[in-house]
Amino acid sequence: MKINRVLSEKTADPDPFIQFSHWYNEHLNERITIPETVTLGTASASGRVSARTVLLKSYDRNGFVIFTNYNSKKGEQITENPFAALLFYWSGSGRQVRIEGLAVKVPEEESVAYFSTRPRDSQLSAWASEQSSVIPDRTYLVERQELYRKKFAGKDVDKPAFWGGFRIIPDFFEFWQEREFRLHDRIVYSRADNTWEINRLAP
Repeated sequence: MKINRVLSEKTADPDPFIQFSHWYNEHLNERITIPETVTLGTASASGRVSARTVLLKSYDRNGFVIFTNYNSKKGEQITENPFAALLFYWSGSGRQVRIEGLAVKVPEEESVAYFSTRPRDSQLSAWASEQSSVIPDRTYLVERQELYRKKFAGKDVDKPAFWGGFRIIPDFFEFWQEREFRLHDRIVYSRADNTWEINRLAP
């Protein structure tokens, strides 16, 4: 499949979730970069912004799901200020997708189900890493990993209560396609009640 680098408000799907799926699946099929890599932006209650790269674990028309330690900086910021932004940038195709919306915790059973699919060492790491806290050195982290390896020896690793998913429920999408001489295509979807309004923005 050859990626079509033409985007317009007339040819874009009226449903932004379907349009996202078109682009996302094209990148999966073409094996361009790691399509699930996404920058997550959050802000504290005072408005101080942070951004970091995470992995998208699932999406549907209910939203886009990532998993983390709820006590991490991003977890604490989402708790303080439940709005978040996602940025997918696929340099191989000259595309990016911006998504903004409300971030909410996924149901506990959904977090448990996903945790059970993780490699065992990754499950142990979720227990071992006091994410975003200051630690003395790497040895401390390795020793904590070994501590939990022994604790769960011979049995399933339970999901920590402090670990789980957030779902970003979009009210805004922007699909950006690189074009010559900086005349890039920018097609935006804004939610209005239960419908999506589509517009083109100047690059």
